[in-house]
Amino acid sequence: MQRVYDYAVIRVVPRVEREEFINVGVIVSCQGARTLAAAVALDPARLHALDPHADVATLQRHLDAIVRICRGDADGGPIAALPARARFHWLTARRSSVIQVSPVHTGRTDDPDGLCARLLARMVLPAGPVRGA
Repeated sequence: MQRVYDYAVIRVVPRVEREEFINVGVIVSCQGARTLAAAVALDPARLHALDPHADVATLQRHLDAIVRICRGDADGGPIAALPARARFHWLTARRSSVIQVSPVHTGRTDDPDGLCARLLARMVLPAGPVRGA
């Protein structure tokens, strides 16, 4: 059965004034499957190409907090205690900070369990070799 889902891409904008960013994760909400999940994959080399002085450890801690909030972990703070849809809206609210999210996109899937990993592979992880090249 096809289910509707929403997702946003998590971005790191190491120097906000330059508006350059790298995709580092995804947040996925599928109400029909009662799913709220996030996955992150911060690539320090790509980050340092934009800002050689970026603090990878601090950024990773903040990105890991997004994952904990999505899971509703007790150590995710008060936002993690909100209902799943409220957490999704809080996490995807527009910000002018080093960690930002894309606009929310909508899609349909018949595999909500594998959706987060598929979106991470498509939107964040390095692309494989081009076929026929």
